[in-house]
Parts: sequence; C-alpha cells; structure tokens
Amino acid sequence: MTIEFPVSEAHLTALRESLADRADLGGDLGVAYRTLDTPLGALLLAATERGLVRVAFEREEFDRVLETLAERVSPRILRAPGRLDEAVRELEEYLTGRRTRFDLHLDHALSSGFRGEVHRHLPEIGYGRTASYAEVAALAGRPRAVRAVGTACGTNPLPIVVPCHRVVRSDGSAGGYLGGPEAKAYLLRLEGAA
Repeated sequence: MTIEFPVSEAHLTALRESLADRADLGGDLGVAYRTLDTPLGALLLAATERGLVRVAFEREEFDRVLETLAERVSPRILRAPGRLDEAVRELEEYLTGRRTRFDLHLDHALSSGFRGEVHRHLPEIGYGRTASYAEVAALAGRPRAVRAVGTACGTNPLPIVVPCHRVVRSDGSAGGYLGGPEAKAYLLRLEGAA
C-alpha cells in the first residue's frame, strides 16, 4: 500500500483495520474496543477473546476507562471495531426495542468477589421487571448486604448488558446509575418497567 501525505482518513482507517487484523491473527490483541453512538450518548465497548469485558458511558471518560483496562486486563489495547460487531448489533436491537435479552459471551475479568456474584445474578431480573437492592442481596445469598449490592451495581463493568438499571430502591424509586439518572429512566421506560 502506497501512502501519500497528508494521510487521508480512508488510509488511516485502512491502516488501523490492517493493524487490528494482524494483531488478532497473531494473538497479540488483548482488548479490542470501539465506540457506538446511541440514544444514551456514546458508549465505549471493549472485548477480550473471552467476550465483552466493558461497556462504558461517555461520562466515565473513555480515556480513563481504557487506562483501567490496560492496567487490569491487558496493556495490548487496540481500536478494532470489527471484533465488536455482534455486541453492536445486539445493543442496537435492544435500544430499538427488538431484543429483550443479550446472547453475548461475557468476560467477567472486572467483576470479582461479592460484586461479581451480584453481577452474575442481575440477568435473572427479567426484561420489563425490576428488583429492589434487598431482593438482589437475597439472590446473591447475603440478604443483609443491601448497601454492598448498591456498590456492586454502581461498579458494574457491563451496564445495559448486565442489567443493573433494573435494580431500584425498596420504595420503587430509581436509585443511582453509572450512566446517570436520565439513562436509567430511559432504559426502564424502554423496557416498560417505569
């Protein structure tokens, strides 16, 4: 490939894709990422060879999220949009009301201990339903750990896909959300749970 200067956006895109393909084939790619524009704003999606490892809202500062992935998952991070095509398709279907559950492979590398237990139980809360923090604590086998469930939801590395937005306060009010109160309200309305 001949490169002319200044380098066009098309050439840069082709170079990035070529680099991502080579890294993927050589087993050198630890984390692939891309961004996706949604009604909730831009999302950053990241995956390892095991599955989707991170969904981040723009308010979390994507550069900080990538730094954390480099520290905790792999320093070999590359923008490789093609590796996340399935995640993009399923998220788009969900956000347009055509999907009620995700079938993606997930990498729970960022979820451990009790938080990990909570994250693994969240998909048991069905589409269009909500559960209180106390109910989720009971599901996770620690009925008195209500505050810890709130912390687990607030640190969920896979929001939307692992539905922490379905967890509400005992009085039925929304409670906090990593993506902000507007995002939580949007998702609950989308599912008909609000």
